[in-house]
Amino acid sequence: MACQPDAGDSAANATETPPPLVSTALVEPATVPRLLDLPGRLASTRVAEVRAQVGGIIQERTFEEGSLVRKGDVLFRIDPAVYKAEVDAKAAAVARAEASRVQAQRQSERTETLVERQAASTAQNDIAVANLRQAEADVASAKAQLARAKIDLDYATVRAPIAGRIGRALVTEGALVGQGEATKLALIQQIDPIYADFNALASDPGFLAERAAGKQEAEVRLVHADGTLHPDAGKLLFSDVSVDPGTGQVSLRATFPNPKAVLLPGTYVRVRVAQGMTPGAVIVPAQAIQRSSAGVAQVFVVGENKTLALRPLRIGALTDAGWIVEEGLKPGETVVVEGFQKIQPGMAVNLVPWSDGRTAAASDQH
Repeated sequence: MACQPDAGDSAANATETPPPLVSTALVEPATVPRLLDLPGRLASTRVAEVRAQVGGIIQERTFEEGSLVRKGDVLFRIDPAVYKAEVDAKAAAVARAEASRVQAQRQSERTETLVERQAASTAQNDIAVANLRQAEADVASAKAQLARAKIDLDYATVRAPIAGRIGRALVTEGALVGQGEATKLALIQQIDPIYADFNALASDPGFLAERAAGKQEAEVRLVHADGTLHPDAGKLLFSDVSVDPGTGQVSLRATFPNPKAVLLPGTYVRVRVAQGMTPGAVIVPAQAIQRSSAGVAQVFVVGENKTLALRPLRIGALTDAGWIVEEGLKPGETVVVEGFQKIQPGMAVNLVPWSDGRTAAASDQH
């Protein structure tokens, strides 16, 4: 009999347990930016393949793989011995041709003097002048061949054609390159700024085309996989002039600053473009959205007698104010923002206004 009062006390305590406290927000219409999220891919602004333009043995690699290089930096050195010897030979040919030209010039001057004294014929003078012209042409040809030899010698030092980030070396010291083809040595990509290429339905991007043409400024942002925004806003460059007949989409390109090289070419991203303002949008705080096991967005709605109902939603873009609800909620309804741990559909609750993520409900729970 002693246990009966204890059971009665427990039932009384259970009956007196107050409904759980939850933080709630009133759904009100608001004017928010109209945003368009489009899948895209990052691409380098400039790409240069470093190739060997002359043949030979790689003597040295002078860059660090993955580093930033400037235009004109030395990347590889090819054995220059053959090309130095060729330059010396061509320089000697120039000297020999120059000596022949000097001799031909003197002979032409002597013949011209003799013709004036009528000691030589006009035909002899013509031959002397022709020999001088031939000697001058030989000098010009020898100088051109020397210039070509110097170019080949210069090509033995492989330099960066553009500034950017260089990848791994595709050859090592001791490799024979440039035998019959321009051997690929490395790849340089300029990634600051970096391009984002993306597509939009042909029925949507009219405003994009106008802004890309300079009629309006369009703020473009990159959305990372975790939903966070890249800190630097981009600029819309252009919209393609034709529509892909297979997909009905048009190609667009934006550019983003990338001074720290955190954005890499080939990465798939989401590109968010502002389309102006949407008046009367239904907004719920981001914390209010729950996800079902199937990934469906849903919220707890407070009904009559402060009872809860779980309602599925169709949501749009995420704004600074919260998620845009396209279907499932009306202005004036109340949704739960915090305090989900002890609630379920059909339960009665006590309401506390939600403000800036810190509420009385949260304080009471601690």
